[in-house]
Amino acid sequence: MRRLRPILIAVGVMLTLTGLLWIGQGLGYVHWPQSSFMLDQRVWADYGAALAVAGLLMVLLGRRMR
Repeated sequence: MRRLRPILIAVGVMLTLTGLLWIGQGLGYVHWPQSSFMLDQRVWADYGAALAVAGLLMVLLGRRMR
């Protein structure tokens, strides 16, 4: 359990940052190269929101552990 806490927090932060990147792309704030598969897809904003929430929940769960 002691080693699980930093892993949960690290994975949660990475998920949250990835989710925020996808939200930014979906709303048009992040511009990808023309060859990217993520161009003009608002669906990525929805996926990013779910991923960011999951990441934040993992961080909160990791912080509550002793």
